Amino acid sequence: MPPSKLDSIYRRMLITRFFEKGWGTPENLQRLFEFRKIISRRETCYKLVPQDYPVEITKNEKYAECSILEGKFMSPFELHMPGVVPKAAKEAHFQVILPKKWRDERFKPMCIHLAGTGDHFYWRRRNFIAKPLLKEANIGAIILENPFYGLRKPDQQVRSNLHNVSDIFVMGGCLILECLVLLHWCERNGLGPLGITGLSMGGHMASLAATNWPKPLVLVPCLSWSTAAPVFTTGVMSQSINWDMLETQYHSDGKYSERLSKMVTVVDDAFAAGQKFIKNFNQSLQALKNDINDTRHVQREHVDETCNKNIEVDSLRQNQLEEKNNNSIFLKENLAKNIISNKSVELVKSESSEKALQTEIKNSKEQSALTKLMRFILPMAAQSDNKKIDITKTNWWEREALQFMRGMMDECTHLKNFSVPFDTSLIIAVCAKDDAYVPREGCASLEEIWPGVEVRYLDAGHVSAYVLHQKLFRSCIVEAFERSKQAYNMDKENIGENIKPTLTYEELVNKYTNSI
Repeated sequence: MPPSKLDSIYRRMLITRFFEKGWGTPENLQRLFEFRKIISRRETCYKLVPQDYPVEITKNEKYAECSILEGKFMSPFELHMPGVVPKAAKEAHFQVILPKKWRDERFKPMCIHLAGTGDHFYWRRRNFIAKPLLKEANIGAIILENPFYGLRKPDQQVRSNLHNVSDIFVMGGCLILECLVLLHWCERNGLGPLGITGLSMGGHMASLAATNWPKPLVLVPCLSWSTAAPVFTTGVMSQSINWDMLETQYHSDGKYSERLSKMVTVVDDAFAAGQKFIKNFNQSLQALKNDINDTRHVQREHVDETCNKNIEVDSLRQNQLEEKNNNSIFLKENLAKNIISNKSVELVKSESSEKALQTEIKNSKEQSALTKLMRFILPMAAQSDNKKIDITKTNWWEREALQFMRGMMDECTHLKNFSVPFDTSLIIAVCAKDDAYVPREGCASLEEIWPGVEVRYLDAGHVSAYVLHQKLFRSCIVEAFERSKQAYNMDKENIGENIKPTLTYEELVNKYTNSI
């Protein structure tokens, strides 16, 4: 189905601009790419956060229907990657919503809610998702503030306008490790089963965080997909990026084009898509070949017919010359020259026509194949007559800066680069069929990456789904927790992979202090 027009209109109404300062420093990007290989594997990432990681509760307010706690802790990402996280974002802030009384003391479900783009502070998630879940299903909530948002927004940042592309990866790395801290905190306080959810960007961050928990974990990612690459390259969000500036910076500093570009890989690459294209479009290619052959045949018939007519005209003129032998020698020579000239012109025209035909057929064949391949690789949003990115120099898919962006996003956000969650049967993903923010065309599906996952589709776009289907998102969360209760509640103590953190919190802090 075509991308939602509402998504495109809504995006144009917003004045948010992303990555106004560029890619981020090459040094930070290199460190992030290298650290991605550690936090993307459960057996190495889980060991980065001690089970006794300290969490400070700063507020505890009791209301008629619930208790609301607020807390904070130092982000483990800062301890492992000093100097990368902005000062304002180094400390993680969160809010906890607990029921006045658990309905079943053996079943105390807690769900971490991660923020979507532009979701600052706690109020939106608290009122639209967390409190209704508490009332409907007695499910507690932890609302974690995203780095660069709300209480963690750098002073010089305006609204949600992330300054650098690298900020997205810093945000993701922080949330992955901070979710581990909060999951450990829940276990220490006897809470469970546990889960993570989020909408849009929050849904994808939830998917990344869930891959590193070595035990059963409910996961309900809403309005997200397998990678963030199409969001920033072909979705409507790409309209908010200054591509000319990114391309200038990419080419002006060889560290981006010569070194960093070799550290990233486009996961859903053109080769794999091309193989699928050939498999699925062989009939179209055969039809294209037949059309070319038919065109060549018709053109040759036309050339032959033209040659025959020229021969008839030449014969007629020759007869006329023979009948007029009494004409002057001057006239005969003139007429002969005209005949020769006409023949030469007709011959040149025929040869030019044949060459033009061959060139046209060759170009048609190449361009048609490329066009069909690109239409298969790229989301429908990129095929529209309305250009999503204003490119004047060349086709945008050929631009190195955009390919670098796609490679970076795939490298750091593609779920194929991360571990498969412990139990995919506890995952219910909700997607919008007409999503123009998160295009799915040309990307590996969740079912391919995580066998056993359930994906549900809404007949809606991104914006309309967010506004109209909050109840559906909540019902999926409730259903996933019920699955966890049925499968693991009786023996939850002895389930999980045998992975233990290698450092205590004190050792981790000492290591951090020495590094800075």
